Amino acid sequence: MTKYDEQFRLKLAREGADDGVGIRQLVHKYGVDHSILRRWISMYRIHGAECFQKMRNKYDADFKMSVLQRVKEEGLSGRQAMAIFRLGGPGLVLKWQRLYDLGGIEALKLQDTSRSRMPAKKKIARKPIQDLTHAELIEEVAYLRAETDFLKKIDALIQEEQAKKREPERRSSKD
Repeated sequence: MTKYDEQFRLKLAREGADDGVGIRQLVHKYGVDHSILRRWISMYRIHGAECFQKMRNKYDADFKMSVLQRVKEEGLSGRQAMAIFRLGGPGLVLKWQRLYDLGGIEALKLQDTSRSRMPAKKKIARKPIQDLTHAELIEEVAYLRAETDFLKKIDALIQEEQAKKREPERRSSKD
């Protein structure tokens, strides 16, 4: 849900696109953030009145690559790319560039399939110890022992790693 409706954004963008009205005046008059107003005006100048209609929020890898190529070829800023391609924010281009630098087009494709937010973990209600059956108690003890062994093994590996770092490098003697 957006804070400002489409009609309000369009009204301010039209006023801001006119040469007679300055951005500062609009900011003071309507109490809108300066950078948001600049974004609205630039989008309006490029796309006209339909620029505030619902924008898509999922982009496929091919679209991301076309944006990155155009940004590189024309030296566009994140804000300019956002206005031209009607992106959700200027940071998307930087995010896509980092992904592409790390893993190429495959990283952009992987991001398409992954969710942006992890689902919340479900809390498992635990029975009080008195209500557990003998078999459930044995299962719980086995689980806790395995967990303890695992944590001990991790601790031992960490200590071994730290000991290697502290150990002075042995140099071969040349007699």
